[in-house]
Amino acid sequence: MTAYIFPPPATPSLAIANADHRFPLRRIICVGRNYASHAREMGSDPDREPPFFFMKPADAVVPAAGVLPYPSATNELHYEVELVVALSKGGEQVPADQALDLVWGYGVGLDLTRRDLQAVAKDTRRPWDFAKGFDHSAPCSPLVPASAIGHPQQGRIFLEVNKQVVQDGDLNELIWPVADIISHISRFIALQPGDLIFSGTPAGVGALLPGDQVHGEVAGVASFDLTIGPKP
Repeated sequence: MTAYIFPPPATPSLAIANADHRFPLRRIICVGRNYASHAREMGSDPDREPPFFFMKPADAVVPAAGVLPYPSATNELHYEVELVVALSKGGEQVPADQALDLVWGYGVGLDLTRRDLQAVAKDTRRPWDFAKGFDHSAPCSPLVPASAIGHPQQGRIFLEVNKQVVQDGDLNELIWPVADIISHISRFIALQPGDLIFSGTPAGVGALLPGDQVHGEVAGVASFDLTIGPKP
């Protein structure tokens, strides 16, 4: 039995809808600018740019429910609603036509961003880590198994803040569909069970303020409701 100098941290995990067991998490891989409308609003050309990725630590994932703490060191907390893909199998150099075999299920989450910190990082050509990978930066709904809903290729994805729709798109607008995303990532790193992929966000990203009531949903997959807490 391995001896540690202090008890190792608990394994991060996500709830599974209508189940007592949980989905263990290994790492979080996020896709940037994967809807053409969002790429354009961020100043990019979606017709010419290949996909790019960034990561969040697994313990950035929290339930998308209740009160979500407003993070420190920012005055521009931005929302990005996304279809979340949970893998129960791994692989390298996975062909796109086999990629969905790795998927266990789906959820809906928020890729939260300290946009002011990200802007500084971009201007100085420094990493985005503290803009993207902070505590509570990846709230997510309970996961729903693909065996129950299939692999969604289309369906409305939207976000409401204080009952006003701020993001509204369809999964069929993904520049790189889920199978292509998985295949592309597997060219660079070995995917493993427990990997979670945030697949990109539609246009309309903006700021969240303390007290905001937030509802996110992917039709036929999952939804969530949460409240933004006070600034620290």
